[in-house]
Amino acid sequence: MTRTGELAIDVCGLRKVYRGRREVVAVAELDLQVERGEVFGLLGPNGAGKTTTVEICEGLVEPTAGDVRILGRRWSDDPRAIRQRIGVSLQETRPDARYGQLSGGQRQRLAVATALAGRPELLFLDEPTTGLDPQSRRSLWEVVRSFRAAGGTVLLTTHYMDEAAVLCDRLMIVDHGRQIALGTPRELIASLGAGHVVELEAAGLAGRVDLGRVAGTEGVVECELVGDRLVATVERPHRVVPDLLRIVEATGLPLDGLATRHTSLEDVFVHLTGRHLRDGQEAS
Repeated sequence: MTRTGELAIDVCGLRKVYRGRREVVAVAELDLQVERGEVFGLLGPNGAGKTTTVEICEGLVEPTAGDVRILGRRWSDDPRAIRQRIGVSLQETRPDARYGQLSGGQRQRLAVATALAGRPELLFLDEPTTGLDPQSRRSLWEVVRSFRAAGGTVLLTTHYMDEAAVLCDRLMIVDHGRQIALGTPRELIASLGAGHVVELEAAGLAGRVDLGRVAGTEGVVECELVGDRLVATVERPHRVVPDLLRIVEATGLPLDGLATRHTSLEDVFVHLTGRHLRDGQEAS
């Protein structure tokens, strides 16, 4: 990554309110600084204000309040000069009639190719790999990496946590139009305070297990029930697993599954928002 300390995007106190039969605050006092030469990810559940924020930065939507500078300029001062230096790939594309037979994935690839056609300095990608097969997704990742390696800057939204972890130098998680976390993928994962997740599954577990006893187990940082799965974020799985097994055994239910894994950005997201990124639903 070639970051210079100079800002490609400098947003301060951004606010967007939609007024109708009732007032809807889409973005609330948001600050966003993206350095030149980095890939910056904007993550949040559905309705969190991500797309509105991106569209304001792209000059497509007028903010209600706040200061927005793109490559050192304001949209109100010199929109043409900004447009000549940016590339935009929208979340939803509508090609002309002759492109009507393209699949969703083909339209996404076309949108990205069009955004890159003018050799921009700053690229906006709003969920660019939605509808793509795994091979096409990875091909697009390489395009983004090459763009950054050549000195380009990217503001990216995505519904794929693996994509955010692989591509983004820094991430901001937003909810209800506000920032709730900011940092590198590694910093955000470390913020959970534990490096592993243990999952135990047993039919009927939700109505039988003592969640308070689980929470009080040494080494358990956080725990929840997701259906009939007990999910615990822990510090040392080799020490905690025997205790958790004893708690499940005390219910008299046969264990159907046991799995351990490293904590991930998805765990951070659920911890902060109570929802999963892909579906926007409650975690439990």
